[in-house]
Amino acid sequence: MGKFVIKKSGNGFTFSLKAGNGEIIGVGGEVLNALATCRNSIASVTENAQIAGVEDQTVDGYATEKCPKFEIYLDKAGEYRFRLKARNGEPILASEGYTAKASCKNGIESVRKNVVDAEVVDPE
Repeated sequence: MGKFVIKKSGNGFTFSLKAGNGEIIGVGGEVLNALATCRNSIASVTENAQIAGVEDQTVDGYATEKCPKFEIYLDKAGEYRFRLKARNGEPILASEGYTAKASCKNGIESVRKNVVDAEVVDPE
């Protein structure tokens, strides 16, 4: 079972989604000013990840998906990454870099699986 871990960060809060093995699958997109806002963002990730389509921007002529969606793209270092965009088009979760596209796709599936019934761990 996955869990969302909230951390105090400077003037606000950030969160990450961890798989059952403790590995970070994705991180929230920005520092949020209030704990309640952070919890709302986590709820948005949970809701949107389960219904989001996948838009693979690494292929020529890719089909544009409607939000919510996972976008697969290549970063400046040539690694595959994904970001989850909410219904309003705002990015709400981002991945680490992967050397293989298959690993990036597995990361998306891990998000979908781990948000279901994920525990939310507050900052200490």
